[in-house]
Amino acid sequence: MNSNQTRLTTPFHSHATAAEVIEGVDLTGRRVVVTGGASGIGTETVRVLAAAGAEVTIATRDQAAAAKVAATFADLPGTVRSAALDLADLSSVAAFVRDWRGPLDVLVANAGVMAIPVREVTAQGWEMQLATNYLGHFALTMGLYSSLRAAGRARIVVVSSGAHRDAPFNFDDPQFERRPYHPWAAYGQSKTADVLLAVGARRWAADGITANALNPGWIITNLQRYMDEATMREMGAIDENGEIIPQPYLKTLAQGAAASVLLAASPLVEGVTGRYFEDNQEAPPATPEVPGGVAAHALDPDAADRLWDYASSVLATA
Repeated sequence: MNSNQTRLTTPFHSHATAAEVIEGVDLTGRRVVVTGGASGIGTETVRVLAAAGAEVTIATRDQAAAAKVAATFADLPGTVRSAALDLADLSSVAAFVRDWRGPLDVLVANAGVMAIPVREVTAQGWEMQLATNYLGHFALTMGLYSSLRAAGRARIVVVSSGAHRDAPFNFDDPQFERRPYHPWAAYGQSKTADVLLAVGARRWAADGITANALNPGWIITNLQRYMDEATMREMGAIDENGEIIPQPYLKTLAQGAAASVLLAASPLVEGVTGRYFEDNQEAPPATPEVPGGVAAHALDPDAADRLWDYASSVLATA
């Protein structure tokens, strides 16, 4: 957050639901893409936006799951459709962009993977977490730029994580080609990159495009599929019997999707760009004394511009 910038606050508490944060908002005629919208908080994001009248496209690899979600939401005021998208496959991203027609009001970069145990790479040789969580979304955003600009007042919403605080972007070895691979370091770096994507997109403000990042909080979803029971117990998420331990910070899917929906559709953030939200508020600077917050390295405009150039260069040579 810029030191001269007033931190934005909203009337919504940390566990408000997605439906509550846009109650009364009419999204009729608005077109939205939600990556990874066939599961977890992505599905709830799709449901609430379509319930408000939006035309929502679920962009995901799992077309069978997306079709089931779309069928479930068939009676909502808005419409829900699906389209194939594999963020780790640039040809899939290119095909999605090529098939998109007309303006795009909101892009919710929600899909992601977390803590893959061993280093995996894409066909381009990119580390899988960076490729899926950031580079694929960067390619998608760049490809849809003209559609976002055509909307007149479009929004980009990037789902990051509190894990960004532990890992600045490593420009010397972003793909873990020389340093030892660590699943959480790779995840944290990719989530720092997500915040920097929102900061870097400030260059599009004159086109009416805003971009903000968020931490949805702790929600138990299939994002944790790579975490074994020992890790979950160590984190205090489950007990010795494998049962989830209720914690005050845990959120339901409806609560976890709230920040995404707030940034996608609330009039309270109209014109706001390049910021990071958690618990439905703009996050304060991270400090050792207080949990949460946003790390300075994730809001650094110079790092954002450098990362934008890096991503553009690797996409150009892919």
